[in-house]
Amino acid sequence: MSVPSFEPLRTPANPIAAGTRIGHIHLKVADLDRALAFYVDVLGFSLMARYGTQAAFIAAGGYHHHIGLNTWESRGGSPPAPGTTGLFHTAILYPTRAALADALRRLIAAGIPLDGASDHGVSEALYLHDPDHNGVELYWDRPEAEWPRQPDGKLGMYTRHLDLDGLLKAA
Repeated sequence: MSVPSFEPLRTPANPIAAGTRIGHIHLKVADLDRALAFYVDVLGFSLMARYGTQAAFIAAGGYHHHIGLNTWESRGGSPPAPGTTGLFHTAILYPTRAALADALRRLIAAGIPLDGASDHGVSEALYLHDPDHNGVELYWDRPEAEWPRQPDGKLGMYTRHLDLDGLLKAA
């Protein structure tokens, strides 16, 4: 498999502050209870706040919320049709390989199929869809010192098959 080519870095004249992060995502869902069953009961997020059947906020580690779920414009709705724009996937970063392995174990126990599983050199990732067909990536980053590099020192990311049995052993 060939190494993807990347454009040279584009640094704006007035860059965003270092340390800026994506704080949370907010997903439109058709059925709040069904979404909570996936994100809380399967993945293990904690319910931090709920507003009846309209919205809920979930998090890991006691944070106020990493994911908002709402039915304000989507109660009973359908997923976007193929060929439309929108969010490709939400990426949930796990702190360790063992934590990602635990997520895989949870998915298997719940009978939730994967769409794919990849080793990107810099990370290992599981790809699936939530009950509303929102794309979900569950991944962990390898330490930066282990990231693959090209001979000129540039990042050498790739996409290879992820050994799921090997990952499960890390749990």
